[in-house]
Amino acid sequence: MADMRVTIAGVEFANPIIAASGTFGFGREYMEFYPLSTLGGISCKGITLKERAGNPPPRIAETPSGMLNAVGLQNPGVDYFIKHDLPWLKTQGTKIIANIAGNTQEEYCEMAEKLSDTDVDMIELNISCPNVEQGGVQFGTSCASVGGITAAVRKHCKKPLMVKLSPNVADIAEIAQAAEEAGADALSMINTLTGMRIDIRTRRPVIRNNTGGLSGPAILPVAVRMIWQAASRVKIPIVGMGGISKWEDAVELMLAGASALQVGTAFFLNPYAPVDILKGLADYLDQNNMASVTELTGKIQAW
Repeated sequence: MADMRVTIAGVEFANPIIAASGTFGFGREYMEFYPLSTLGGISCKGITLKERAGNPPPRIAETPSGMLNAVGLQNPGVDYFIKHDLPWLKTQGTKIIANIAGNTQEEYCEMAEKLSDTDVDMIELNISCPNVEQGGVQFGTSCASVGGITAAVRKHCKKPLMVKLSPNVADIAEIAQAAEEAGADALSMINTLTGMRIDIRTRRPVIRNNTGGLSGPAILPVAVRMIWQAASRVKIPIVGMGGISKWEDAVELMLAGASALQVGTAFFLNPYAPVDILKGLADYLDQNNMASVTELTGKIQAW
């Protein structure tokens, strides 16, 4: 069997399959299906400085080949996570990534400092959040804002820092380069695309927030394209996500340039998705006489 280990920013994962933030909670529900050590890692539900109740319902809706969500980062806050969730997670035999989100640079930096003194293996910087200091513009939508928030957090972060990129930009390669130059150790991409649906009977948007993040198989081609573009520009590793539902998708993203993968929306349809993907990926490597899963990364043969 091929060696499934991958190393991202100095952190060794037993395999490249990581549970994506927001779809796996803090893992307690899924341990009823399989040991969490089956996964290479868990990117925990996004946490904020203080507890958040999230957006009012309805806040999730199905779409063709995907779903819209505007949950609003419902979470218990970073201090609760450190005290109650992290100690349990660290007994599960997998790598733990803390995903942080905020409205100001100060919030991000304070969380990075708090988490730097814990046992998390990596911090994932979710910059697809409104920046209230700049009129509500997302941190992740310009090179200047991406570089600014990454550089600020880097000064306070002692852990490997992975920046999660928004696809709602004009040039993803420029954004990726800005994060790298500002001190990111790795990138994760892509976050959800902004979408909207309308109920034609009520004439209201199907979710209370009006717009939401589109995820699921529908966005896979966008993820493949953006990872390929970013990988051609940066030298730091990329953790790919966006529409992965089967092992073939995983292979595709790795060929495009991803070194590891995050599986998200697929959990809602099939809680065993990462197990199935991991088996299919291992079989593919064996059938193609590959000694290590790392041999797949960036091996696209572009025309």
